[in-house]
Amino acid sequence: MAQSPATNHSPLLSLRGLTHSYREGERVRQVLDHIDLDIGEGEFIAILGRSGSGKSTLFNLISGIDQPQSGEIQMLETRLSALNEHDRTMYRRRNIGFIYQFFNLLPTLTVRENLLLPLELNKLPPDRADELLAAVELTDRADSFPDCLSGGEQQRIAIARALVHDPGLVLADEPTGNLDMQTGQHILEMLDRLVRQSGKTLVLATHSRAVAEKADRVLALADGKFTTNVEAFAW
Repeated sequence: MAQSPATNHSPLLSLRGLTHSYREGERVRQVLDHIDLDIGEGEFIAILGRSGSGKSTLFNLISGIDQPQSGEIQMLETRLSALNEHDRTMYRRRNIGFIYQFFNLLPTLTVRENLLLPLELNKLPPDRADELLAAVELTDRADSFPDCLSGGEQQRIAIARALVHDPGLVLADEPTGNLDMQTGQHILEMLDRLVRQSGKTLVLATHSRAVAEKADRVLALADGKFTTNVEAFAW
């Protein structure tokens, strides 16, 4: 499979020779096999792949949650392999916003408090919480707890939380996978609009070609490699 072409945007994130595998009993499963990829500032990339293809592993490596077995990850001037665990945590907290399939909102905090937490951790002013609540059209639910919200509302709050601390990179792992088609489409349109308005870079992992259609660039991940020939991707 061919590697992805270089982006026309200025690189925000560069992966070089990225390799990672897991041991399953007596077998070693290679999920990433010497991946090279440049992701540009302000670019929206969709990564297609079946469950177990390595999409979540890739996100864990990009965010510094895990370390690759070989290869380099660089975000602007920061080389992740040069950071210790504490510094990787600080890097992730400041520079990356996460959106998950199952929302991952803190159930004991109100909607507004869920947005205030990343601001407090980054020592940023609280005003952004109200701005993002307005942006996702949920100002009236600020004092509600997450379990009082519908799935679509929870994902809108998750989008607001991912953007509230002004990260350079947003990682969305199957963000519409737990929603019905109509709600998922609305969430995707809102995510696309807010990320593009703020000039952020979005990398979205999905198994849905329909979701991937909004992206600037679509890559398929299989057998540890990327291909841009999505139509030939075997499902």
